[in-house]
Amino acid sequence: MLRAILILVVAGAGMAPTAPATAQDTLANAVGDITQPIDGIAARIGNDVITGSEVRELSAFQKLVDGTAKPRDQVIEELADQWIVRGEADTAKYPQPSTQDVDRAYDQLVKQFSSGDEFQKRCTAAGLTDAAVRRQLALQLYLSRFLDYRFRPEVNVDDAAIQKYYDEEFAPQLKARGESVPPIEKVQDTIREVLVQRAISDRAKQWLDDTRGSLSIDVLPEGNGS
Repeated sequence: MLRAILILVVAGAGMAPTAPATAQDTLANAVGDITQPIDGIAARIGNDVITGSEVRELSAFQKLVDGTAKPRDQVIEELADQWIVRGEADTAKYPQPSTQDVDRAYDQLVKQFSSGDEFQKRCTAAGLTDAAVRRQLALQLYLSRFLDYRFRPEVNVDDAAIQKYYDEEFAPQLKARGESVPPIEKVQDTIREVLVQRAISDRAKQWLDDTRGSLSIDVLPEGNGS
């Protein structure tokens, strides 16, 4: 599902949605021309399809961000998850990220590399255009923000959970690195948000697993133009 990439773009670009009035315009400006020819069907999902170009682009983006792409079946599963979330978000008329949001996410991604030139070389090696990178970032922002919007109201992190995380995870990790451990009062808000995000991720995964299991997903063999 939407995992490491979502964490990257949420952390890099903030959580607040923008006004929906200019959603389509801002997304179009952010990612450029998003029309792509259907160059082969990788999978059928419900009454829709996942195209070969979608598989290749997400694989290339994973290679750029993580250094390696996942196997084709896992990429298709992630695209199926995206399809599920996008359908819910579109139905809810959830606002698209602004151009500025995508620009911030893009800048944060570039900073993960030693230089801008190195970033561009990695993009070229992965077969990604600048427009494709921005398209992927815009999509990941849209989906991750919607999941936060959908599941955050269900999450309640109490003081006992914060204390447990501080005692069993936070403090031991700092001590293992030889760093001083701040008092819990100084880090409790940060810990609370970590636990909220963990709970959102767990709820989203369960929802996606349940929803995906109820769908008809037919993965076609590779070489179908996909």
